[in-house]
Amino acid sequence: MAQGKAALSEGFDKVAEEMARLNAPRREKPRLGFVLLILTLAAICAGLGTWQVMRLEQKQAEIARIAERAERPPQPLPRVAEWVGFDPDIWDYRSVALTGTFRHDETILVFTSLGEPRGSQSGPGYWVVAPLVLSDGGVVWVNRGFVPERLKSVFADGGAAESGAVAVTGILRRPEAANAFTPGTDRVDRVEWIRDPARFAAISDPALMPVLPAYIDADAHAEGGLPQGGETKFALPNRHFEYALTWYGLAAMALVMLGVWLFARRKG
Repeated sequence: MAQGKAALSEGFDKVAEEMARLNAPRREKPRLGFVLLILTLAAICAGLGTWQVMRLEQKQAEIARIAERAERPPQPLPRVAEWVGFDPDIWDYRSVALTGTFRHDETILVFTSLGEPRGSQSGPGYWVVAPLVLSDGGVVWVNRGFVPERLKSVFADGGAAESGAVAVTGILRRPEAANAFTPGTDRVDRVEWIRDPARFAAISDPALMPVLPAYIDADAHAEGGLPQGGETKFALPNRHFEYALTWYGLAAMALVMLGVWLFARRKG
């Protein structure tokens, strides 16, 4: 009996020791997978920050290019025979001068919302765009300017526009690109959503050919006159420095958090 009690007591002692061992605080080795995950996230954030720095340099170069082109005096367009292979990107933002006759009966209204205007009109409205037929037969779509939405019906056919040969100066722009959210052309009311000569030509007189694959933003004319020209936007959004700081900050934050976590586990 005494031996049995001794054995039982010894067994309980071993169980108590094992329970104490299991309940004792332990230092776990850092989880390698978690560490690698944080390091990977930090590397990705740092890479995105570097990419934003590169985009900043590209955007600054583009802004300088736009400013330099816009300051040049107006120059004539190439002759129609030279339009094959015309590159809108090379001519983008250049000031040009041309002479021709408007076909105001083929006017197209392009919906927009004008903010930070140079003229007196702003808000929801339309660009009044009409084809200018050049003396050698080519067609250039000209954005004559902005009109507020309430005057849509007045300018749907060009409004009280000049007839005969006219001289036009303005800024050449490459076509605006459609995206997944761009509505289809309103053929009935001749309303568009982007300034794209190819889309204009698709709902216009087939005889209006060939078409320059770019459009012209006409310069401003009489103060207060409509359509309100001279509304080309030369300033490009440039927040890449801010974005770069954000990504670099997130990378640094990830490393700091990892360091705090490792230190806490060593102390535990």
